[in-house]
Amino acid sequence: MTDNLRSVVLERRGEAIHFHPRFLELSAHYHFATRPCRPARGNEKGRVERAIQYVRHNFFAARPFTTLTDFNRQALDWRNQVAHQRPWPGDDSRTVAQVLEEEKPRLLPLPAHPFSCDLTTTVRADKTLYVRFDLNDYSVPPQALGRTLTLVASPPACACSMAPPKSLPTPAPMTGMNSSTNPHTIRPCWKQKRKALGSTTGGRLAILVPESPAFLQAAFERGESTARLTVQLLRLLDDLWAGELSATLREALDRHTPRLSSVAFILARRHRQRRQRAPLPVNLSRRPDLENLTVSNPSLEAYDELTQDPDEDPEPES
Repeated sequence: MTDNLRSVVLERRGEAIHFHPRFLELSAHYHFATRPCRPARGNEKGRVERAIQYVRHNFFAARPFTTLTDFNRQALDWRNQVAHQRPWPGDDSRTVAQVLEEEKPRLLPLPAHPFSCDLTTTVRADKTLYVRFDLNDYSVPPQALGRTLTLVASPPACACSMAPPKSLPTPAPMTGMNSSTNPHTIRPCWKQKRKALGSTTGGRLAILVPESPAFLQAAFERGESTARLTVQLLRLLDDLWAGELSATLREALDRHTPRLSSVAFILARRHRQRRQRAPLPVNLSRRPDLENLTVSNPSLEAYDELTQDPDEDPEPES
């Protein structure tokens, strides 16, 4: 039994409940059913509240600890020596530990793997090659610049991945407001040219889309604004992957149309081609009489006669 907290219940209309999908994954993983109490009726789960109160008052109250490991060790000792040794509420002649041993054979075994409680969110690498998580900045490789990354944070470490999936170095988590720089992610920047290719919009576009310099040069020769083109091509990368934009620019260069309108036309045509479906085969096994059916082309002279005025004389033949 639970309250109607947001992490369990997204919405309810009477007895109809819309559970949080993440919580449904948890209940399916550990094979338990959930019954939220009615709104503002916390007294319906009094046994749950009393168990929490017992742990809070008998274990947590004024208990010092140094580390999480020390805290867990004290919790296990208190469970075995205090909580399990108290009389079972249903029969004072037996302890909680004895009843638990009787109940264990009737319980389902735990899953082979624990439920993944990692925090998954999306972040974007800024021009300084850092992503921010929990008030801390973590460095990422240059190829992640301007890309939308998937950040997975777990207690031992946090990691980022790009789409298409590619694992990036996993920095150690930090607390407070700090900045973590991984030399393996920053070293590729040192190998670039002295003017720091990639520090400008055109440089970043050249790293992500190798065909962009030739496209911009051809557009410049035709009087197009390369600065405006660069910004617009970078915006396209928010919705496209670099390979598709590279193929589009390559086709525009082959057609000698280095313009943004040509890029938009090619992308729209590629999108239509992906959506087109192959025609379904026609099965005439149930209608054999239609297999040899032929349709003759009608004569269009009858339509010409309909447009003529019957009161007018026909034109003399030449």
